Amino acid sequence: MRLFYSSGSPFVRKVMICAILRGLDKRLELLTTNPHVSPPELLAQNPLSKVPCLVPSDDLPIFDSRVICEYLDNLGTASPLFPDPGPERTGSLVLQALGDGIMDAAVARRIQQPWPRDEGRQAFDARQKAAIDRSLDWLEQYPPGPLRDIGSIAVACALGYLDFRFGAEPWRDSRPSLAAWFTKAASHPAMAETVPA
Repeated sequence: MRLFYSSGSPFVRKVMICAILRGLDKRLELLTTNPHVSPPELLAQNPLSKVPCLVPSDDLPIFDSRVICEYLDNLGTASPLFPDPGPERTGSLVLQALGDGIMDAAVARRIQQPWPRDEGRQAFDARQKAAIDRSLDWLEQYPPGPLRDIGSIAVACALGYLDFRFGAEPWRDSRPSLAAWFTKAASHPAMAETVPA
């Protein structure tokens, strides 16, 4: 399987952690890609020019980290990352949506950083930051469980991305429960192996 890959992408990191936890990472051929320049090799597989994009051996390409992670969860024999239907699955999917939402907002902020800080961009940035802050406050009240399902993985990747790209904006001081959870999650071998560069 080929994976269009960028080490700085939190969505790629989510897929890589899922692959590691499922014991599939050695089956991935990583193709380092800059999606912002829309390379033809990526466009041939994903018209959205986004990473991650997984190309199974003889199948259609799969894009969007949520879809790729669910696909990987059906391969191999490791413990599933998506719980069976019911309240536990719903809770895990809600956490994944929250983690993905934090990543979406943070990536949007990051992309805007080099541009002139006119009034419209300042308002956009403030709106994205407020969404992140509200989400972190929610997670402080309801921290995830151990790093073993798709929800906890997505949240861990989101917090890791905030540290990576917005380290000057400390989020831990007013959220001790979430900070303690992330310290433990960040020490997991799959997190340590995928630290962005």
